[in-house]
Amino acid sequence: MSKKPKIRVRFAPSPTGLLHIGAARTTLFNYLFAKKNKGSFILRIEDTDRKRSKKKFEDDIMNSLEWLGLQWDEKYNQSQRIKIYQKYLKKLLDSGQAYKKEIIWFKNPNKKVVFNDLIRGKIEFDSVEFGDFSLAKSLKEPLYNFAAVIDDYEMKISHVVRGEDHISNTPKQILIYKALGLPVPKFAHLPLILGSDKSKLSKRHGAVSMEEYQKQGYLSEAMINFMVLLGWSPQSGISPQRGGNPKHEDIFSLKQLIKNFSLEKIQKHGAVFNINKLDWFNSYYIKKMPIGELTKLCLPYLPKSNFSKSKLEKIIKLEQERIKKIPEIGDMVEFFFKEPKYKPNLLKWRDMKKKEIKESLNKLEKILSKSKIGDAERRLLKTEDRGKLLWPLRVALTGREKSPPPFEIAEILGKKEVLKRIKKAIQLLK
Repeated sequence: MSKKPKIRVRFAPSPTGLLHIGAARTTLFNYLFAKKNKGSFILRIEDTDRKRSKKKFEDDIMNSLEWLGLQWDEKYNQSQRIKIYQKYLKKLLDSGQAYKKEIIWFKNPNKKVVFNDLIRGKIEFDSVEFGDFSLAKSLKEPLYNFAAVIDDYEMKISHVVRGEDHISNTPKQILIYKALGLPVPKFAHLPLILGSDKSKLSKRHGAVSMEEYQKQGYLSEAMINFMVLLGWSPQSGISPQRGGNPKHEDIFSLKQLIKNFSLEKIQKHGAVFNINKLDWFNSYYIKKMPIGELTKLCLPYLPKSNFSKSKLEKIIKLEQERIKKIPEIGDMVEFFFKEPKYKPNLLKWRDMKKKEIKESLNKLEKILSKSKIGDAERRLLKTEDRGKLLWPLRVALTGREKSPPPFEIAEILGKKEVLKRIKKAIQLLK
């Protein structure tokens, strides 16, 4: 019984810019397909354009993939494979299927090219429509369509999974395969990612590089979960682009995605990018993160202090439910590190008079000075006018209208600091 050919796929970026979300999603789909089928995922850097290719962009591609957890099995650089391309170019020239007229051209046989796309079904082209096409600038300077074909053959690529913008390249590549007598891999063309207005995705929709998402405080788990639903659904025939936020059944670890992924469940139509959904996923993973791990991520965004590790963890824990992106934490907890500044009018609860605010603050000071914070909380929560007490307390401690519960803040600040801030609020009213 013949052995089933091993699945081998590749992600083949040009190092001419930072890794953006469209390319990252293509990488993810290739990675998941390979791992689901116990195959190999190859990273191929297409750097034959010497003027535009930069080492810093190659490094960014690798760093971004490692951050996402998409580790390649093999890595190649096209710039190191020039002799391989020369051999095949000479073969085409010698057979008369290519000719040189400044640059090297492929002689189009002018026939129909038909292939079965694993996502879109049967696709047909008449090669008469595009005529002869370029293969290389010279024997040492191969162009995209030619180099891609040679590499895919030499690297034993079984499936070419890429964006639908490459569909027009496919018939040219198939013609090159057949001219050289090489086996043609299977093709799957992914739907494009669209902006919320269904136009081409751009920065104005919130789409940036993986490096920038990382700087903005997004977690790799959130990026993976968000990207996979841009065109794929765990249930065949169901579009993941429904309205509203994702549901808990949309949460997948990388391990779960490998188990559930298949090309058959990729939709044909463009996937809509929604930054609010990415924020939802990020918030979800932040909420589930162990507090020690989250605190470590938050440290670079916190003011310098002598606070103990346990105190810092209490501060972060207090805001964990509200954090959408890690860098937000600095502003959210600033009042723990320095006395807040605010206008006296903020201390007012509804239609309270200045005299009533003073009375509330004096009452708070009196109760807190004679009891523990927990005891004071239990006593004050029993009073009918607790809004008139808790609102001024919140503002005195934080300088804000919105914050975690004031007594939870008070427990972290400590009794001495709480009384100090209440006294300052009283002084502010004079």
